[in-house]
Amino acid sequence: MAFADLLEQVGSTGRFQILHVMLLCTPVLMMASHNLLQNFVAMVPPHHCSTHSNMSQTQLSPEEILQITVPLNEAGKPQSCQRYVAPQWHLLAKNGSSSTERDYGVVLEGCVDGWSYNMTDMTSTIISDWHLVCDLRSLKQMGQTIYMGGVLVGALVFGGLSDRYGRRILLLISNLLMAVSGTCAAFSPSFSLFCLFRFGCGMALSGLGLNTFSLIVEWIPTRVRTFTGTATGYCYTVGQMLLPAAAYFITDWRWLTLTVSLPFYVFFLIAWWFHESSRWLAINNKTEQAVKMLKSVARFNGRHKEGEKINVKMLQESMKKELSCSQGTHSALDLFRTPKMRIMTFCLSATWLSTSFAYYGLAMDLQKFGVNIYLIQVIFGAVDIPAKVVITVCMSFIGRRPSQCGALVLAGVTILINILVPYDKQTVRTCLAVVGKGCLAASFSCCYLYSGELYPTIIRQSGMGWVSMMARVGAMVAPMVQLTGDYIPWLPGLIYGGAPILSGFAAVFLPETLGTHLPDTIQDVEDSSKCPTPTKETMILQDTKVDFLKQAA
Repeated sequence: MAFADLLEQVGSTGRFQILHVMLLCTPVLMMASHNLLQNFVAMVPPHHCSTHSNMSQTQLSPEEILQITVPLNEAGKPQSCQRYVAPQWHLLAKNGSSSTERDYGVVLEGCVDGWSYNMTDMTSTIISDWHLVCDLRSLKQMGQTIYMGGVLVGALVFGGLSDRYGRRILLLISNLLMAVSGTCAAFSPSFSLFCLFRFGCGMALSGLGLNTFSLIVEWIPTRVRTFTGTATGYCYTVGQMLLPAAAYFITDWRWLTLTVSLPFYVFFLIAWWFHESSRWLAINNKTEQAVKMLKSVARFNGRHKEGEKINVKMLQESMKKELSCSQGTHSALDLFRTPKMRIMTFCLSATWLSTSFAYYGLAMDLQKFGVNIYLIQVIFGAVDIPAKVVITVCMSFIGRRPSQCGALVLAGVTILINILVPYDKQTVRTCLAVVGKGCLAASFSCCYLYSGELYPTIIRQSGMGWVSMMARVGAMVAPMVQLTGDYIPWLPGLIYGGAPILSGFAAVFLPETLGTHLPDTIQDVEDSSKCPTPTKETMILQDTKVDFLKQAA
């Protein structure tokens, strides 16, 4: 008897599994809100220097005061970071012109009296509250980089702790950390404290993601893992579309941050009901507790008699294979020891890093497209749905390698074409950006499956952890590249578009895995130059096994 048979015995798709998966998937909706929250809480409103203090005593209208105080830029709008040292009264003349700095020898200065903001979309943002404009504008991107740094640290910390102390306790801690950090971020009195608490939110996000997926796949049978994994992924997609709806009605950044954080207090209370993974308990020599969990599930599913038949000896027999695979000493260094493993790891690292880099480069700067930010966020979320369907079909029929290469190259090409489109062509720019973002979402889906098939069983978790870390590095670097646009406007687009194309060519050196057996050892990878194509039945069995490994990673 295998562990899967024990799971069938207690009811593998019964009431417990249905409720268990539904409750675990619910917080995934809110995870997208925290990931993309910066688009709204750090929205940059139109702004210009405040007028001279003595101008309030005049009988001029606000438009006239602005005309003689702030010069216009090339687009005919008030400059954001400069004003006249002295009011230019001559501009009030009938034929006065505001573009006369050189003709009249006027002198400009910075915004010494602060800024005035046009708060149309949001009543307040961290930009307007802490004046993160002009010389401090780089702090906006720094804030998102710090958040992504928290996601990276959380993946390293919570991943190891969950293997040592269990999935349930780390899920509880992650929910509480997200709730507390989000609440503190909403009431932060300074930008530095806001970044600190957002770092905590990033850590919590990693803990939630890792332990949610582990608890889901370790309590359900292989035959429904594909459906469950896909449904969980679409929960995140729906969450991307819920965020702009919330931001549309909650226009104060503090209340919006609090709104997307408070539900995690409820999720923390719900998480006390979750059962610890029996697989994890058995592998960590806690067989009595594992048996207790299985019997509890059996009672919940109405299989009292079947549950009572399970004992410690039966569980140990069923876990022989898992226990033998967990023996031995392997580390992340094994990813680089042999020639094929080195090439494979370098190519996958480039693929993950560039996908995440370009993905967040597009998704985290929606204002640059010049259209309604709420609408484009909904569109960016909705495009993931057909993108994931298309890439799944492509991977099944034409293979993993061409699908991965094609998604990356197409994403890069659309981003590069967007550089050539004039800024006033908003519809064209938005369509190209949506196609690029969809291709990158498809690339993410392919990355998970492809990497799980390429790495051998004995170091699969180490391999998935490594490439996931590379993705976090890409997400951290992406916001900072936006700053290069202050010096060369087209440079960010060139970098965001060039990176996926280069990694798409790098993916050509990866071996195809469609219809091949999963490698179990490093030697299997080194000897995999010629692999026989298995039968149809074997391919079906392999695909279910691959999907399990993908979700567990």
